[in-house]
Amino acid sequence: MDTWEIVRYNLFSPMVLAFVLGIIASLLKSDLRLPEAIYKGISMYLLFAIGLKGGFGFAQAPLENFWGAALVTFVIGVGVPIWSYAILRTLGRFDIANAAAIAAHYGSVSAVTFSAALAFLNEINVPIEGFMPTLVVILEIPAIIVALLIAQIKLGNSSWKHAMREVVFGSSIFLLLGGAFVGALSGEIGQRQVAPFFTDLFAGLLTLFLLEMGVVTGKYLRDLRHVGGFLVAFGILMPLLHGFLGIWLGDFVGLSLGGSMVLGVLSASASYIAAPAAVRIALPQANPSYYLTAAIGITFPFNLIAGLPIYYQWAVWLS
Repeated sequence: MDTWEIVRYNLFSPMVLAFVLGIIASLLKSDLRLPEAIYKGISMYLLFAIGLKGGFGFAQAPLENFWGAALVTFVIGVGVPIWSYAILRTLGRFDIANAAAIAAHYGSVSAVTFSAALAFLNEINVPIEGFMPTLVVILEIPAIIVALLIAQIKLGNSSWKHAMREVVFGSSIFLLLGGAFVGALSGEIGQRQVAPFFTDLFAGLLTLFLLEMGVVTGKYLRDLRHVGGFLVAFGILMPLLHGFLGIWLGDFVGLSLGGSMVLGVLSASASYIAAPAAVRIALPQANPSYYLTAAIGITFPFNLIAGLPIYYQWAVWLS
């Protein structure tokens, strides 16, 4: 597929169209919303399914490239919040709490963006290493810890230990780690047993989830006028920088075309599940309209609509 074909495919995929439909519904003030219980249930399904895929892949795939990929993923998870905080403080003039809060979100990872990348590559028949979902957890935890430690050092915040517990034992990380553990132990036999539910239904439930995320994003789009031009630029340029870094490092350690692209997507995404939960506890003084609008209102739609084909094309060029 050429570049324009890939862009056209991504823009007209059911996932992206459902997301755009949700934004339109929100802007038109429709009462379209998934019931909270269903939304939470689909969120849990996606997280556990991603963990399972990582575990199944870890059990079956050759692991000669895993340790190199795990190492560079950890480096990205530590590095991104450090330089993101520095940029937000020096160029953006954000205070310590808000700079650390935003840095935590951008160092962490969006499991839904990762899911969309898997669906994207599956549709264009580009394979990835089976252990790639395992990298989600490796990236998620260090990034949040580093950002909150920066805030703790600068502010002397005593609640950071509580936040660390929230990160490690919160439902999102617990489902990812637990799913990976279950998948790794059950292996190929277990994968065949649950494939009708956790594989065949994955794209459909992801589409429904993105419809709801479109509604949520539409509400945060109204806050763009309050967050300023710098944060808008940050929410687009930093994912591009991080995406290229992840792709380059993935190619450097020997990942496949699809694997390098996925590592780029992980590096480029911004968390809105685990990171907000931790930040809410450790940095209650941070303004949610900054970190949530940046993550959900700017970076998430950019990555979903434009980022995926860009990162794929970069991976093609590098490989």
